[in-house]
Amino acid sequence: MLNPADSAFVAHLSSLLPHGTLRAAEPRDLAEPRGRWHGMAGAVARPASTQEVAQIVRACAAARVGIVPLAGGTGLVGGQIMPAGEGPAPLLLSLDRMTGLRARYPFENCIVVDAGMILADVQRHATEMGRIFPLSLASEGSCRIGGNLATNAGGTAVLRYGNARDLVLGIEAVLPDGSVLNGLKRLRKDNTGYDLRHLLIGSEGTLGIITAAALRLFAAPASGATALLTVPSPAAALELLALAEGRLSGMISAFELLGQQGLDFLSETMPEVAVPLSAPQGWLVLVEIGLPAGLGDAGAQLEALFAAALDAGLTADGVIAASESQRAALWRIRESIPEANRRIGAISSHDISVPLSAIPAFIARATADLAALADVRVNCFGHVGDGNLHYNVFPRAGSKAAEYAEKRYVIKALVHDIVHDMGGSVSAEHGLGRLKTDDLIRYGDPAKIAAMRAVKAALDPLGIMNPGAVLG
Repeated sequence: MLNPADSAFVAHLSSLLPHGTLRAAEPRDLAEPRGRWHGMAGAVARPASTQEVAQIVRACAAARVGIVPLAGGTGLVGGQIMPAGEGPAPLLLSLDRMTGLRARYPFENCIVVDAGMILADVQRHATEMGRIFPLSLASEGSCRIGGNLATNAGGTAVLRYGNARDLVLGIEAVLPDGSVLNGLKRLRKDNTGYDLRHLLIGSEGTLGIITAAALRLFAAPASGATALLTVPSPAAALELLALAEGRLSGMISAFELLGQQGLDFLSETMPEVAVPLSAPQGWLVLVEIGLPAGLGDAGAQLEALFAAALDAGLTADGVIAASESQRAALWRIRESIPEANRRIGAISSHDISVPLSAIPAFIARATADLAALADVRVNCFGHVGDGNLHYNVFPRAGSKAAEYAEKRYVIKALVHDIVHDMGGSVSAEHGLGRLKTDDLIRYGDPAKIAAMRAVKAALDPLGIMNPGAVLG
């Protein structure tokens, strides 16, 4: 049984920490981007070092007070807030003061940073080293690397570089008893038992607090090119991906699918975002490649791919960016779609993945079943190169999402049932948080869930780490 972070506990904790480490919770601390929940907290702790994090966790363990980690606050599944009524008011733990660059190792292609560093700052430090850190998200100007690791964030470059988990050589973390896991070794090979790094990455703060990370960097491509191409169908998009991988294996940095409904939403809510092509039958692909030195010009390679796709009937039109400003304009289309969605207002949003070959069948089946259920609009887009789709359902034109409130969970279950039936995942890159705890029970493998509960009980027997998240 947990206790609240009440005034007596906050006063005690304040006496243990440097002045200014604790403050009252503010509205921005207790909100989530989609406005679905309002959180609660007894206070916000803002430690400046790993030692202070450990001291805070030890105090919370002794008093049985729950801790909710807060990174950039950009998560979309409620992992960063505890809604009122779900338990005693927790302590929010923010690493926004732990933003330091600990070390650079250019010849090792590695950088060591505090977990509170903004993702865009990680990218900037890598650029200053003549390298790139390839994790890229729409929220990279405000999300923090610790939160990215806690949720195993994906983004647009997974096809080439992998998820956040694939970009980490080591982590430092504070475990639920306040002990510090000193795991910042920069090793590519280390077979000394269980890999706790990968256990903590993706655990959404339920097993510990990541305080620092040794991150993998990569050489920047010597030549890059970006194109927006029409495709007649999702199946044709997959054929185009196979064609591209056959010609440019390992050099495709992004392969994004955009649907006509998303373009219509842009036209309706953000007309300043120009789309240079009309999409026959409703689909576009945004593809970006990057070549190392000595392998020719990326623009020429992308032109050759475009010509081959035309010959194969996989595209009928396209545009290749001729400058960095044109490249940015193409990416602005993709990156503006979530904001356009927000302005329209979704009934139910789904971050799902299915095996690549199942993508066309999933889109066709889910769309047909939804049409039979209700008069709705579907905006399907996402990272088709790695099987991750954002399949979002909206009210008919002229209506509001609130009018469909009674059907929200029916729609969610319909989509997720199809995903599960096709061997997919109902959480591709956003995590489970508090939004999808029931989905884990409904669709998760019983043996996996039992193992997860055993790990949670072993590492966090008091249940103080992000109570209510992931396992409920």
